[in-house]
Amino acid sequence: MPRHARKPSSRARRFLAGGAVTTGTLVLACTATGAAQAATAAPTGKTAYTVQAGDHLASIARSLHVPGGWQAIASANHLASPYIIRTGQVLTLPAGSASATSAPSATKAATAKTATAKTTTVKTTTVKTATAKTATASTGTYTNNLDGWIKHSLAIMAKNNIPGTYNGIHRNIMRESSGNPKAINLWDSNAVKGTPSKGLLQVIQPTFDAYHVPGTSSDIYDPVANITAACNYAYHRYGSIDNVNSAY
Repeated sequence: MPRHARKPSSRARRFLAGGAVTTGTLVLACTATGAAQAATAAPTGKTAYTVQAGDHLASIARSLHVPGGWQAIASANHLASPYIIRTGQVLTLPAGSASATSAPSATKAATAKTATAKTTTVKTTTVKTATAKTATASTGTYTNNLDGWIKHSLAIMAKNNIPGTYNGIHRNIMRESSGNPKAINLWDSNAVKGTPSKGLLQVIQPTFDAYHVPGTSSDIYDPVANITAACNYAYHRYGSIDNVNSAY
């Protein structure tokens, strides 16, 4: 459920999911991918930032120490869900955000160091996961249940450098749908707008379409596709599905 939407008590929340009662929703926060770079001072006294390839609101807020976080950037630029930003777009950052004059050498060095470490980690993880996935696929050991769906999704996520753990995914699935891949929310504001939240991680169709991972099913109710798209969304919005502990 969007954080600005009115949220009823937990006892009042019910989902029509083939007879099952489920809770929770997922909404879209569409952004590019990567790390934010240094900003420049704007004439107004605030900070102007030009969106780079690979940026998303959360990464910009973290890198430039934006007071109020990504929500403050969205508010300052009148961005509303799905919070889409594009390469080359100039954003106004709240006063107090870091600028190009804030220790540029140190910033570049830290960024380069982080990028190098990230590349090494991703490469190692990808190689190991690809090997494991091949062995698993050949023996057909992905079971057609929640455990198998999560493990299959994790293999695809690793291949696409999407972070997340079994426990983080399982915790959010149990909160969002109680493990029912056919769960659907027919009561909240998204449902009223015609985009009800669906599947294991309660994704609305625009979110699923924007963060769908190639190679997975295009069916939003497909368990593996639903999990993988939701984790891809959580990666770009929160850094990882592991960082999500409540409504997205």
